[in-house]
Amino acid sequence: MKFHLIGIGGAGMSVVARLLQAEGHEVCGSDREDSAVVAQLRALGIEVHIGHESANVGADATVVYSTAIKSDNPEIEIARKRGQAIWHRSQALAFASGERDFIAVAGAHGKTSTSAMIAVGLEHLGADPSRAIGGHLADGKPGGYLGSGDILVAEADESDGSFLNYQPRIAVVTNVEPDHLDHYGSPEKFEQAFVDFAQRIVPGGLLVCCADDPGGRRLAQSARRAGIRVATYGTQPYIDDHCQVSISSAPEGLSSVIVSRGRTETEIDLLVPGHHMALNAVGAWIACCELGFDPTAVGQALASFRGTGRRFELRGTAGGVRVIDDYAHHPTEVQATLRTARSMTNGRILVLFQPHLYSRTKNFASSFASALDLADEVIVTSVYAAREVESDGVDGDAIVAHLPKAHFEPDMFRAAHQIAQLAQPGDVILTMGAGNITSVGTDIIAELAS
Repeated sequence: MKFHLIGIGGAGMSVVARLLQAEGHEVCGSDREDSAVVAQLRALGIEVHIGHESANVGADATVVYSTAIKSDNPEIEIARKRGQAIWHRSQALAFASGERDFIAVAGAHGKTSTSAMIAVGLEHLGADPSRAIGGHLADGKPGGYLGSGDILVAEADESDGSFLNYQPRIAVVTNVEPDHLDHYGSPEKFEQAFVDFAQRIVPGGLLVCCADDPGGRRLAQSARRAGIRVATYGTQPYIDDHCQVSISSAPEGLSSVIVSRGRTETEIDLLVPGHHMALNAVGAWIACCELGFDPTAVGQALASFRGTGRRFELRGTAGGVRVIDDYAHHPTEVQATLRTARSMTNGRILVLFQPHLYSRTKNFASSFASALDLADEVIVTSVYAAREVESDGVDGDAIVAHLPKAHFEPDMFRAAHQIAQLAQPGDVILTMGAGNITSVGTDIIAELAS
């Protein structure tokens, strides 16, 4: 087949391009600008156009797009006008996976970290898996990679329901906490999507659920009733085929994890901080063990994981102040990140938070305020709209209205200056959100150093 991939230089789309080519298909695509990834694709013989133009699209190609591509994109429009096949990236990834063992990681929080843990663990075990992960690894390796092995590890994005295009051998669900209600309409419909996702697992496959999450427990129960194999994990006792987790603290907020499964105990000493990361590691451990690897060897392999970009990522230290960047953009994620910060410092925690999506800000304003209350100083800036159109009256000040100690500053760079001015030696500054808030870390460090 012939495929044209819009946004081919992206982490997720580039690995789809490589997989499709490896399966013998003809691949080309387009992107907004040149990049190292584009150069790599061209070196493989894949034609890449810079800029989105209708002339780029061959009339006989199946056009592949991601959720980030707008419906008025000229390449989408010409394909629609001609009546060409148009696939979402998840459909192309599922098609391109071929005969590989497909591990899909889903959940409202923790997808990137858990899928990266699985990929890194398998790499250290010698499996050389392919991966399609929505963030780069801490050592600079890209989230998209075509390995020589017969395993594919991918994030399964629930935000638009596209994870229902996958048919994994192993599905890891870190949690089922309602989000993306702009798409689903209700928490019940959100949970039903995960029930449907579990039913997409291939016969004989495995669903792995975190039983510490109420939604994860309900999903496990539903799947068992449907005859699906289920393994659960968590710090609380649960039913059969449950991995009991014991987490003890180590210096700098790191964790030592003991996993008990039947008569087997495995220790995992993590290099990434946070209780939530410890649980993610256990989900990754179960997935790797399901592929037949020795439990102890898997634990040792996961101990090499150093994190992913924008997940509690240290951006630098200046004036005795550490600046950490994190992708947290849901109240539960914000709370977990702040608790992790508390576990690693005796200093104050200062937060610069950029809300992501008007709808999420409106739905969870008071919950965001409760989570941010764990910090000592809070500045909230304007919403990062992403795919949404501005809604009247819903901005960062909606959160501040529930948190008197917080301050609303709509200008992100002015907010960065203000948070730097508040900092004292020994403090930690956190920039948090799913938008372009990550770009101000260097400005904050520069001001702290001046």
